[in-house]
Order: sequence, then C-alpha cells, then structure tokens
Amino acid sequence: MKKLVLFLFLTSLFAGLPSYYYKLPLKKQRQEFKKILTPMIERENQKILQEREQVLKIFNKNLFMLDKESLITLTKIAKKYKIKDIYNKKEFLKKINTIPEKLVLAQAAVESSWGKSYFAIVANNLFGQWDYSGKGMIPRNRDENATHTIRVFRSPEDSLAVYMRNLNRNPAYKKFRELRYKYWEQNKTFPAEVGASTLLKYSQLREEYVEILKNVIKQF
Repeated sequence: MKKLVLFLFLTSLFAGLPSYYYKLPLKKQRQEFKKILTPMIERENQKILQEREQVLKIFNKNLFMLDKESLITLTKIAKKYKIKDIYNKKEFLKKINTIPEKLVLAQAAVESSWGKSYFAIVANNLFGQWDYSGKGMIPRNRDENATHTIRVFRSPEDSLAVYMRNLNRNPAYKKFRELRYKYWEQNKTFPAEVGASTLLKYSQLREEYVEILKNVIKQF
C-alpha cells in the first residue's frame, strides 16, 4: 500500500496534459486538446502499422518453412493481440489496424472531460480504463459491491496505447474490428462515426454513450 501511495504521489507531480493547458480559456482548451493529442495518436497508429507490416511480410513467406526469428515475432504479436491461431492471417489483419483519429479524440474528450477529470490529471487516465489488480485508484462513487479501480499510467500516451490495444483485441469490441475490416477490404476509410456506433459496451450508458461520441466527433 505504501508503494502505491508513493507511486501516485510521484505520478501526480507530472501527470495530466501540459500545465499551460489548464490555464487556457475553455474555447482554446478544446482547440489545444486536439493539438496535444493528435501527435500521440499518430505515433501510436504508426506503431500499429509497423506491426501490421511485420505480420504481412511474414505471411508472404512460406508459413511451413518459417525461420526461428519470424516464428518468434509472429508468436509475440499473436500473444499481444490475443490471437490463438498464429497462422490465421485474417485474424491478424482484423486486430492489427489503426483507430480513427477523431474517434480517439472524442473518447478521450468524453472519458476525461477534455483532460480535466481527476483521474486524467492524477493518473494520466484519459479513457476511463479500469483495473482489477488492486493497484489502481478507487473511484469516489464506486458501487459498494464493485471491486474495480481506475488504472494509473505513467503518461497520457501510455493510456492511449492501452486504449488502442483494448479496442483491437477485447472481445467486447469485435463488431468494431469486423466492420473496420470490411471497410479495409473495400479500400475505404473507416469513419469515426461508424466506429463509434459499435462501442455500446464501452460504457454503461450504451446507446446514449454512442450518441454523445458522435456529437463530440463533429467538433473535430
């Protein structure tokens, strides 16, 4: 417990968005929110594309004669994205793909109150991610029988990376990935609004949450 308290204290010294952000007028904050997060989103999406390219290169080889290095790489990526069959190319392509920038911005805005929520500032948690390891922060209004905590991150970008991985591998967002794959097959851009429509399970608000996301997406 002492280690957790110390970690939270040290994290709070440099957590959240840049300090100048919180001093800006509301209208400028919302403009700056996009400027701050967009480079982070681009970097994380680029990392995903690099993994995807790795996988495609491996699948272009003879799968029955893979070298040790390729097999290790494929197995490692499969574990990260919870893919059971390492020879299932389609499953890799469904799970390893980018997240629409406007969708990421909208979810970050909604889940963190535009970066100003308590957990965004103290725990770098921009996407309302939960934790069941007992190492997170206890929500103030948590139900009496609930056991989840709010996950603590070392930086907002760490929160972003985990959020993207969650959308790309969690069974709850299978519909998101299926629909994204269909757009990819047709060589079409996957719209943020379409992605948002599949995220009923991201929040207990369900349909209302989806509508909130779609309205926020329009602001970007």
